[in-house]
Amino acid sequence: MRALLVIAIALVAATARADGVGSGAAVGSGAAVGSETELGDDANLAPKPEPWNSLDLKIITVRVGAGLLLDWATYQQDAAAHAALPISADEKLRDFRVLVKGTFPWFPRASYSIGYMYDGPSASWRFRQTGVKFDIPELDGNLFIGRTKEAFSTNKIMVGYYGWTNERSAASDAFLPILADGIKWTGHAFRNRMVYSAGWFKDTLSENESFNKNDRQFTGRVIYLPHGGIDSPDVIHLAIAGRFADSNDGFLRYRSRPESFPAQSYVVDSGKFAADSSVTLGLEAYYRPGPLMFGSEYYFNKVQSNVANDPLFHGGEIFASYLFTGEVHPYNEKGAFFGAVSPKHSVYNGGLGAWEGVLRFSYVDMDSGTITGGKFWRVTPMVNWYLSDNVRFELVYGYGRFEHMGSWETTQFLQSRFQFTLD
Repeated sequence: MRALLVIAIALVAATARADGVGSGAAVGSGAAVGSETELGDDANLAPKPEPWNSLDLKIITVRVGAGLLLDWATYQQDAAAHAALPISADEKLRDFRVLVKGTFPWFPRASYSIGYMYDGPSASWRFRQTGVKFDIPELDGNLFIGRTKEAFSTNKIMVGYYGWTNERSAASDAFLPILADGIKWTGHAFRNRMVYSAGWFKDTLSENESFNKNDRQFTGRVIYLPHGGIDSPDVIHLAIAGRFADSNDGFLRYRSRPESFPAQSYVVDSGKFAADSSVTLGLEAYYRPGPLMFGSEYYFNKVQSNVANDPLFHGGEIFASYLFTGEVHPYNEKGAFFGAVSPKHSVYNGGLGAWEGVLRFSYVDMDSGTITGGKFWRVTPMVNWYLSDNVRFELVYGYGRFEHMGSWETTQFLQSRFQFTLD
């Protein structure tokens, strides 16, 4: 962990001295790298001067990025809660990755992204978002081929580093894989008031990946934007998503940690059970009139399983956030998701950075049919301090309750995170 802290300090110092580094700088001519890159999407932003971490090789442009997440957590439990779900204080490398993205000047319709991440639990390097995107303006859309996010859930599609909370909800992690291998189309209609996407994915190359939950899946998402876009002062985002997924080699399993990565225990767990397939429905609503923001997502996951009596699991979240220093969460109308907060006055330029308060309630229920996977809810107030475009510190409190053998047990969480991004 000390070595990681040294790396983090060195990275922060390097980017603090660099000019023109930010989450919105463009690559080469300013072409987008993809609808959802692992560290952001600059498709809607005007071209900026060539950043220091970019290289134009004439036949290809190359831009190198990186990401680092360090988590600390401690917990308070009574004897019954600790016996049911033992958790102890810990610190973990949540994520460390190197990213390369760019364009092909001789074929401007195409761009690429490569994500390579160190996975702490398995002590191995794994490919993350990696593939090629083709812009097809004649159809007002683009096609991504490779490893990417499914066409389901704004919170899941968003770059994990850019979310308002430190972890996605337990329901999101239980039902939805973080990545999949396949093809995804994203298009626009009605003068960008509607964004739609559809994907087909198969586990031929990801059978042994930790995110693999299904043999194959089909996903779709439709977003209606009464107000929205890069130039709009406010955003109203309403969406519905659907997902059909085969089981994984004849079995399914849904489980999630209690929204704390250092907690290795699973707060809900269906166990592995025989199943044919599942159908998931997702509903979304976001409203961002400025520094204030509200949002909610809820999922219904119906499983086709004779042995489990076709269980129906469900869960989601509702949250509010406010940026006290006046910034906003930028909205990307091409991909229909939110981007990174950029402080008006960076700490490294003598400012205070950006300060945000967040309050979230999340819930998941995995007791249905013959499955007793448990129930869990959590209230999470937290503070985000964006020191610059590249550095963020989070302080998190959580009050969670989970069902165990008919009784409800309580765990309190105190978490913090250091985050570095170079895009």
